[in-house]
Amino acid sequence: MIDAGFVPDFPASVTEELHSVAGRSAATASDSSVRDLRSLLWSSIDDRRSRDLDQVEYAETLSNGDTRLLVGIADVDAFVPKGSAIDKHAAENCTSVYSGVKTFPMLPEQLSTDLTSLNPNQDRLTVVTEMVLSSDGTVKSTDVYRAVLQSRAKLAYEDVGAWLDGKTDVPPAVKAVSGLEQQIRLQFEKAQDLGEIRKQNGAIELGTIEATPVVNDLGKVTELAVVEQDSARDLIANFMIAANVAMAQFLETKSGPSLRRVVRTPEHWPRIVEIAAELGETLPTEPDSRALADFLARRKVTDPIHFPDLSLAVVKSLGPGEYTVQVPGAESEGHFGLAVHDYTHSTAPNRRYADLVTQRLVKAAIAKQPWPYTEEELKQIGEHCTEREDAARKVERKMRKVAGAMLLKNRIGQTFEAIVTGVTPKGTFARILTPPVDGRVMRGEQGMRIGQKVSVRLLSTDPERGFIDFARA
Repeated sequence: MIDAGFVPDFPASVTEELHSVAGRSAATASDSSVRDLRSLLWSSIDDRRSRDLDQVEYAETLSNGDTRLLVGIADVDAFVPKGSAIDKHAAENCTSVYSGVKTFPMLPEQLSTDLTSLNPNQDRLTVVTEMVLSSDGTVKSTDVYRAVLQSRAKLAYEDVGAWLDGKTDVPPAVKAVSGLEQQIRLQFEKAQDLGEIRKQNGAIELGTIEATPVVNDLGKVTELAVVEQDSARDLIANFMIAANVAMAQFLETKSGPSLRRVVRTPEHWPRIVEIAAELGETLPTEPDSRALADFLARRKVTDPIHFPDLSLAVVKSLGPGEYTVQVPGAESEGHFGLAVHDYTHSTAPNRRYADLVTQRLVKAAIAKQPWPYTEEELKQIGEHCTEREDAARKVERKMRKVAGAMLLKNRIGQTFEAIVTGVTPKGTFARILTPPVDGRVMRGEQGMRIGQKVSVRLLSTDPERGFIDFARA
């Protein structure tokens, strides 16, 4: 963390400020503009181990057949005002870092996992994005306002996903709350509609492998758990994308500048065309997200084993996302991968500073108060957030390599089935299938091709540097 430029420990000023913050509650507001939505059947779906719960969801069918969808986002700004010691530390790191072994939260845990976390059966202040969807999922209207609400259940992706995918019965946590089963089914139906519209517009579905270190009580890495995509994760992703689009469009109607999250039209599109040609497919010479999405969908069905590596190659060619400043009336660059024109980050203010900044802009707009940031301030914040999120990904990637090296250090000489993931001037790389660990092929790599299945023997590991070396078996 330190090598990557982060401040991993909270300074004394944050600890001192926290004492005064912890003694008050922002859950009950006298402001008449804050709506009371505690009677609605809210719930959250997140990783089983997540404690910083940023968002909750609710949906209901209207008399005309439309659906009212609400996404509630934790009002972190109520406890972390601009310019406070806690805010300054958050602005320095810009993001929570999930190393797998230890989490370095952007905000103190007394806030992110308690006072500003949308924990069940607790009154919480939120910023709500309300969308009215037609029967096919088209967004007919949106509204943004502040509200106090209470979540009824904290649900896990794994449990809800297995149920929605028909692998298990209704999870006990869903059964325990009257009406929640019907509520989640309605949410699932509407999320599918939203996802289908984005697919028609050219949203790209990728499938990179996300492996998280599992550590026991003694600090030993016992396995690398692979995150499996399921219907619950798709549900939340579709709702969060819809909410972020609605929030960007809401701010566009106001008089001040805002932050956008953009993925530009890829400069390395010719490389994506080459990758497709190597697989016997043809893509247009000009960037076309719909054509790319269709190509990826076909490859996922045709060759699911190699699809994660194809996805990774496409991700690298698409380039990283970044934060830019949007001025009302100016042309927006949009998000190429999501196939949306207006997009911001607003749904994770406990763990991303850009989202907290956007929340302050939204609250100022709702209250018709002066804009809290100038265009130049937002430009500097956006650049710093982009740089810090890139640094966080490097820390997380490095720790996955360290964990993989730790996991394999007692298996020197063993043979594994692998897939070649890279052939570059710097070397040839392969990923073993179980556990999903990447390393460099140091011997016998001549003639290897990307995507080729090979057997490799583990030569050595260097956990401190995260190095793993193989030889062709």
